[in-house]
Amino acid sequence: RRRVLEASQQLTEVINSCLDSETSTQSPESNGEAEPADEESALHCLWVDKFTPRRYIELLSDDYTNRCLLKWLKLWDTVVFGKENAVKKAKPGTEAHPPFKQPKEQQSKWKTKVDLTEEILEAELDQHKRPKYKVALLCGPPGLGKTTLAHVIARHAGYNAVEMNASDDRSPEIFKTRIEAATQMKSVLGANEKPNCLIIDEIDGAPAASINVLLNIIHCKDAEGEAAAGAGRRRRREGGLLLRPIICICNDQ
Repeated sequence: RRRVLEASQQLTEVINSCLDSETSTQSPESNGEAEPADEESALHCLWVDKFTPRRYIELLSDDYTNRCLLKWLKLWDTVVFGKENAVKKAKPGTEAHPPFKQPKEQQSKWKTKVDLTEEILEAELDQHKRPKYKVALLCGPPGLGKTTLAHVIARHAGYNAVEMNASDDRSPEIFKTRIEAATQMKSVLGANEKPNCLIIDEIDGAPAASINVLLNIIHCKDAEGEAAAGAGRRRRREGGLLLRPIICICNDQ
């Protein structure tokens, strides 16, 4: 034990002397106050933050999930950015040679997961030019990269990612206020501020009252806007419509 302690002490002295010589050669004119701050920031930098994906091509998650989430987020371009979605044209060969028609039961039975998801994502927009499904849900075990995927996809699509934790805000009133602030209010700091994309993490930890608040924001506003009579009243009702995408993340679906 004594020999091990002596060897470790000698090794520690050698390492410290090497570090001191490197810092003295790299920054001979720097102040002594700045060096500890740099060393401390380098020591406390987590690898998950240092090597986290910054762009879409750096994602290591499932490519099919990445493309589906990006395609769903691009469906909001009409109402958020004022861009019209490109409509797919039918191939000329399909009309001359129509495929063999199968019963509807067999068609739905033999459709793959990719085909069903493509049909859902290519659904027509509603009267406010929003996608049919207003919320995307990412589920999976911890450490899978769900939050990273949501942030990267949001930045890639031109949004400002705003993250909130549903398990922290247990009060439905605070939950509703934060959702409305992220989806309706605009920043006045800059003229070219990007629109927000709300990311709600740990949605499975939110109470039932908060989930009902989220559902009311998604569904009930449409009915109120349709039932409102008069231009002024309708304009006032549509001010509360959900016009920004929401991505929810959970561990237990």
